[in-house]
Amino acid sequence: MIFVGTAGYSYDDWKGPFYPEKVDKKEMLSFYALHFCFTEVNSTYYRLPNRFMMYNMQAKTPENFHFAIKAYKSLTHERTNNGQDFTAFAEALQPLAESGKLGCVLAQFPQSFRLSGANVAYIKELGVRLAGFDTVVEFRHGEWVREDIFKFLAEQGLGFVCVDEPRLKGLVPPEARATGPVAYVRFHGRNSQKWWNHRESYERYDYLYPEDELAGWVPRIGELARESKKVYVSMNNHYRGQAVTNARMIRDMLRLAGEEVF
Repeated sequence: MIFVGTAGYSYDDWKGPFYPEKVDKKEMLSFYALHFCFTEVNSTYYRLPNRFMMYNMQAKTPENFHFAIKAYKSLTHERTNNGQDFTAFAEALQPLAESGKLGCVLAQFPQSFRLSGANVAYIKELGVRLAGFDTVVEFRHGEWVREDIFKFLAEQGLGFVCVDEPRLKGLVPPEARATGPVAYVRFHGRNSQKWWNHRESYERYDYLYPEDELAGWVPRIGELARESKKVYVSMNNHYRGQAVTNARMIRDMLRLAGEEVF
């Protein structure tokens, strides 16, 4: 099964391009769920979620809806004295897990998280602490893209996050690998000019994929679907609703290719 959606849904600049102009923020998720069956929740990176928040999200979505919850920042970026945060994070996810709507946990590490023995050991520890949840790992530095790392992730039952992003030195190349029960693909856009040189973080994600750039991923996503239980395809080029446009495009392309897509 392949689930296609966007990285986040609560954007003011989506009013007009996607949402009605006068939509209330509290109604955005319900409206979004009329069009897609999957989304990432990125706010959980900045603030530890709680059960009440997760319960409300699942209550606003239909039975077949799936969420990918981004790991809180202390779990991936700070990485010290975070035992209580792991416990609180796991506890908060229970309403989603119990409703069957928790697709996976997305652990996105920073580019400064380089390949080392200590960092490999930390990923193993993260997998143990998040045992019971399907977890996928996104690296931001290209040196992690190695056969021994793919083997290591598979041994830990962790998914490798495949990315499409600018072809710049040090970034992760567009490698399609399934290393766990969940495969994951994130499209960040190819705005190479603004990736490092921007005033606002959203500028690097200001990119609209043309059809030919998405077409190259269609057979690769199909292979991921045959190598895993489910695949999540997330569009992170969120500026002014471009993610919605491209999510619809690749969903249609996958369906035309005969894939089972939600």
